[in-house]
Amino acid sequence: MTTIEERLRRLEDRAELQDLVVRYFIAADDDDYDTLAEVFAPDCSFSASGFEGTHGREAVVENLRVGRTYMGATLHTPNYALFTFQSDDHASGVVGAHLELAMAGKTLFGAVRYTDEYVRWEGRWRFRRREMRCNHIGPWEDVATSLTDEFCVRWPGIPPKRSDFPKKL
Repeated sequence: MTTIEERLRRLEDRAELQDLVVRYFIAADDDDYDTLAEVFAPDCSFSASGFEGTHGREAVVENLRVGRTYMGATLHTPNYALFTFQSDDHASGVVGAHLELAMAGKTLFGAVRYTDEYVRWEGRWRFRRREMRCNHIGPWEDVATSLTDEFCVRWPGIPPKRSDFPKKL
């Protein structure tokens, strides 16, 4: 049986992890690279579906900075977060979000899922690993078929591909 103090600490940890996720999204939307550096642990890694991952905080932030040069305005909207604690200082999570972004002269709309590992570093929760996978994404005019087309991941300039989460028959 856990104590009230332990249960309260776990609730505080959940709230801090939820805030971490939101801080990341706001910083990404605002091109706030100082905050992006703060949300990652020094030994972190970041990868996105179909793109090579990067390791180390400086490399991850630089990779995000370069990626953002291909985008205009963005809006990340978190939908859900599920956190699992391995210990007092290590946790994992799954975060679902919708994205709206300007790229290649188009407005794109999509849904993604992040698989995360978190670590408490210098007294605060940080991302140790963050992996973004696509449910679907594409130009706004394709939204009508974005969940029914076999090739529903449609980044500009890249051949369409299947979802990272294909429908199971």
